[in-house]
Amino acid sequence: MSGSANATGTLAIDGTAIAIGNTAVLLTGPSGSGKSDLALRMIDGGARLISDDRVELVVEGDRLCCRAPGNIPPGLLGRIEARGIGIVPAPRTTGATPLQWVVELVPAAEVERLPAAESRNFLGHAVPVLRLNAFEASTAVKLRLAAACGPGLIMGRE
Repeated sequence: MSGSANATGTLAIDGTAIAIGNTAVLLTGPSGSGKSDLALRMIDGGARLISDDRVELVVEGDRLCCRAPGNIPPGLLGRIEARGIGIVPAPRTTGATPLQWVVELVPAAEVERLPAAESRNFLGHAVPVLRLNAFEASTAVKLRLAAACGPGLIMGRE
């Protein structure tokens, strides 16, 4: 996961962010790991796009939030790559959305059955991490469950 901080207290991250309800999920992983693919399936199930390919993290009040980068070309706002089709419009959210999970997309063999709690630190805020495989049929359901439960209600992650 790569990113760069700037003097304004924001951090640009390579990834795709979606809003599930009132919280954000940041999907990270190398090119071809399924970030946009999983985001499209989540959007099909009611999530909204925050930003595809590049996401800005910013602290608002006491919360770490995701938003579309300020320098994104206007023609790309609310658009996502659908591999094999092109860049298409998607339902989106505007403004900053509190970040609930970072999802590291990994090969299926690297998904632990019962993972220990883990987090990543961004701009002084710890964010819980999930490691999932984007291409498993159940991944969108797992992500919706994680968003609904939150980190504190998942056994082993207290």
